[in-house]
Formats: sequence, structure tokens, C-alpha cells
Amino acid sequence: MPERLPRILVFSTTNISDPGIDLAGSSHLHYPPTVTTITVPCSSAIKPGWIVHAFERGFDGVFVASDGHECGYLTDCTERSARIAAEAQELMQARGFEPERLRMAALCSVCAEPFVNYMREFATKLAELGPAGAVAA
Repeated sequence: MPERLPRILVFSTTNISDPGIDLAGSSHLHYPPTVTTITVPCSSAIKPGWIVHAFERGFDGVFVASDGHECGYLTDCTERSARIAAEAQELMQARGFEPERLRMAALCSVCAEPFVNYMREFATKLAELGPAGAVAA
């Protein structure tokens, strides 16, 4: 684990990924304590501007715990979420944030270990990149 722990914001979904993240905690699996989660009903409801706002407020990385094909709201949730992530990465680049500071993966209600692994790997990658900050123009 890196010396400086990067701040990671996780957008998690109520019915799909939240239970998996909760399972990681109740199973006493360890991931960086600088991970913060925000619950949304569906990953396709996230606005690209919210992701950029997280970086502007000091987060080093954003992880979208996507519903994937298990979404109970939309049949095209995966495609919509992918478009949102791509649009967010374009906005990030325009503001001087590296696109690799945004990651997305489908997490299910029993994906405690995969979640922990994602957070550990992402924290390591973010530590290599250093603190997020707009590049001077």
C-alpha cells in the first residue's frame, strides 16, 4: 500500500453494488480508509459533471461501481454508464485531470473481495500518479 493514501470517491448503486461493499466491511476486509462512497439508484444516473466536481474538491480518483447487466431499471444501463464515463473523461482532460483517474467496473451484491481488490489496485495507481490537480495552462 502506498505511503500517501489517495482519496477515492465511489459511486455505488443501492441494490447492486452497495450490498457487496457492505459485505466487504462486515467481512472485515481491508481497503484504504480514504475511500468514500455515495449511493445512487443506478450508475446510468451519474452526471459527468459530478465526477469532475469530485476532482475539483480534492479527490484523487473516482470509481463507478456500475450495475452492469443486472440493472433493474434499464436494459441499456451498461451502455449508458460507459457513455457517461467517456464524457466525464473528456471533461477531465479539458480541465487537466488524467483520464485514468476514473475507473468503472460492474460490482454485484456479493463482490466484496473484487471491490477490495479494485480499491487497493486503484489506490496504488493513484499514488503513482500523485495528487490530482489541474495542469497549469
